[in-house]
Amino acid sequence: MTIFRRIGRGVPSALGAAALFGASTPVAKALLGAVSPWLLAGLLYLGSGVGLAIVLGVRRWRGAAGGAKLQPADWPWLLVTIVAGGIAGPVLLMLGLAATEASTAALLLNLESVFALAIAWRVFHEYVDRRIGLGAAAVVAGGAVLSWGGPVGFDWANLWIVGACFAWAIDDNLTRKISGADPLRITAIKGLVAGGVNVGLALALGGGWPPPGAAAIAGIVGFLGYGVSLSLFVVALRELGAARTMAYFSTAPFVGAALAIVGFGEPVTPAFLAAAVLMAAGVALHLTERHQHEHVHEPMEHEHWHWHDEHHQHAHAPGDPPGEPHSHRHVHARLVHSHPHYPDIHHRHSHG
Repeated sequence: MTIFRRIGRGVPSALGAAALFGASTPVAKALLGAVSPWLLAGLLYLGSGVGLAIVLGVRRWRGAAGGAKLQPADWPWLLVTIVAGGIAGPVLLMLGLAATEASTAALLLNLESVFALAIAWRVFHEYVDRRIGLGAAAVVAGGAVLSWGGPVGFDWANLWIVGACFAWAIDDNLTRKISGADPLRITAIKGLVAGGVNVGLALALGGGWPPPGAAAIAGIVGFLGYGVSLSLFVVALRELGAARTMAYFSTAPFVGAALAIVGFGEPVTPAFLAAAVLMAAGVALHLTERHQHEHVHEPMEHEHWHWHDEHHQHAHAPGDPPGEPHSHRHVHARLVHSHPHYPDIHHRHSHG
């Protein structure tokens, strides 16, 4: 089996999410002169929610098949992700940025990947071997090198940013639990609720509404850099698990720096080149992972987008959607086999 068959849809989705989010950073930075930071954070999320709601409406109008619906048991998890990642995270970040140097903040934001991997490993028991740990460490180190702007002295304001990273790490891991549902629907709800709350808070605290052009650009950047990016991120969580998804997503600072060099004329620095080497090494370690052993799939019934691969050999009822991929409720019989796999929604088993 080639490496390209093994990486499947998860790795391209994670890297695509990182590329879009990373590219949005220098563009969003250019908007800060016309939009206050707190209001901009809200507009970015709101733009993602409105844009994806339009996409969902067009999809329904065309009669195209949608993904799995959120189940009653999913809503508490979604609510926690909205509060932690969509509302608390940005607010904590803004509190920290108000009293912290930008270089310090950029460096500290790399803690999100560390926290997310630690939670996935210790709390949700995702399998993390030495290769994955080293690869994640190399990618995070690359982000740290890229963000380094000088000595980082301790400041109590830094704790706000550390808190934001922890909130987003919780969001990353809990979103994994509902990643079988339609990623467009998850991200649209999250963007509309979180964006609406933060815009409301920003205006209530005295923030003025920006010029129409700046607001429109913020909405477009939010749709691509947050809406489409987060939808791809959910797909990656479903296919790869939280630890590996966050390792790939940590390449976002490199993408943002590359865009700043090409689009805004910033110089190619030794830090940029060192970060490129570290991140390339980390991604290579992950791409060449080969985790294979005999494992058991216990009987399970659920719904999500799927192809009829070795894990989806089931009959269809008359009302099930035709074509592939498609989404309908289906049953997995008990299966024991061995093949290379990631900790996706079908491979969340324990290891000895």
